[in-house]
Amino acid sequence: MGKRIIQQRRGKGSHTYKVRKKASLVRPGYASNLEGEWEVIRLISSVGHSVPIAKLMNKEGKIFNNFAANLLYVGQKISFGGKKSGDVSKIGDLKNGTEIFNVEHNPKDGGKFVRTGGNFATIVGQEKGMVKVMMPSKKEKKFAVDCRATIGRAAGTGRMDKPILKAGKKFFMMKSKSKLWPIVSAVKMNAIDHPFGSGRSKNIKSKIAKRNASPGKKVGHLRPSRTGRKKR
Repeated sequence: MGKRIIQQRRGKGSHTYKVRKKASLVRPGYASNLEGEWEVIRLISSVGHSVPIAKLMNKEGKIFNNFAANLLYVGQKISFGGKKSGDVSKIGDLKNGTEIFNVEHNPKDGGKFVRTGGNFATIVGQEKGMVKVMMPSKKEKKFAVDCRATIGRAAGTGRMDKPILKAGKKFFMMKSKSKLWPIVSAVKMNAIDHPFGSGRSKNIKSKIAKRNASPGKKVGHLRPSRTGRKKR
């Protein structure tokens, strides 16, 4: 009888597969009631993010954290509703061709898209109360005009230019973000480690996991919307 496969072990939430607590101590994003002018008082190198995080404070002493735009510096002033790099604004108020990052999926959700180092999306146009944005994947996506984003490109570009010479360094880099590394093909495993394991052949057993299955049981093909021959 085989043992638990690695997906099942990770889904259980044991100490072996666990995010380090300090990786999520800083939570960047926009609060729902932010406005006015803010000053960058500190730039933070966060373990769990590939973008430096800017700590900002306004005249009243309130503080919030946001992903830093490229070339942002301590002492720089950013504003909500502005048009310069580092400012936060509603995407419906920006011109076509503006580069943005940390884009909200729904208004006031704090930012969900384009949050990795050196990345940016581009505003393409507006139609019927929606804004079309060219994502880093070169695919267009529509957002509501009230969704907020930071103007410019995310800082941290070129972070992967220097080669990682030791496997151990890569392992701990991925572990800090709770990413599994190295990723091994199932058919290359031993039979005891995975249902598709053993080197006898690559005739993978046909298996369709349920759509609502737990992460540990999603092994094999993704659940199709329907199975069997289509009726005419």
